[in-house]
Amino acid sequence: MLDDYRLSFGEAYDAVVRTIRNQLKLEPTGRPAKSTSSLIEKLHRESIRLSQVQDIAGCRVVVGDVAKQDQVVASLEAAFAGASVVDRRTNPSYGYRAVHVIAQISGKLIEIQVRTALQHLWAEYSEALSDEFDTAIKYGGGEDRLRQMLTATSATVAELETFEKKVAPLPQLHGGLVDEKPQPGLQHLREQVAHMKQQLAHELNNAIFRLESQKGHKQ
Repeated sequence: MLDDYRLSFGEAYDAVVRTIRNQLKLEPTGRPAKSTSSLIEKLHRESIRLSQVQDIAGCRVVVGDVAKQDQVVASLEAAFAGASVVDRRTNPSYGYRAVHVIAQISGKLIEIQVRTALQHLWAEYSEALSDEFDTAIKYGGGEDRLRQMLTATSATVAELETFEKKVAPLPQLHGGLVDEKPQPGLQHLREQVAHMKQQLAHELNNAIFRLESQKGHKQ
């Protein structure tokens, strides 16, 4: 019965993916149904009802920065009337940061994760650590050293993205003009932030690669 229930989300999931592709011109990744074992683990871990689970089916959109993230979230809210939004940037879950838009299609809840590139790399890193050491790491368990490392990295992502948003160029106005007065040093700050983001992304990619290589050698 549980297997039939999770598979019943397929049509709603397909409808969400089509809307994102056709209206937002984005290519989401995801899965039409969480595995039965993952679903059972979630129900035990969070002590919630099956009808309250918002990510039985879900997809993900990864964008460049927080400004684009805000734009995509607003577009998703417009595309899916009555959708709810969970912003885990200001209130992260064990270091996990993203914005989740929960669409309801024919009575089925479909979760759309909207992540920036850095938020996505952090989540991939957390997943790799979980696979290598302890699945509890993703939920606040595991070794203190690993949890503290993830928390610190998540905080760095948030600081960089918050600062990037503050120094980002102002949006272009109608007529092709930009209402931005020259500010000494502002372009230099933008370049510094971009460089630090690239450096952090490089470090996370390397760390993920090392963990996946270790996993491959063990297998």
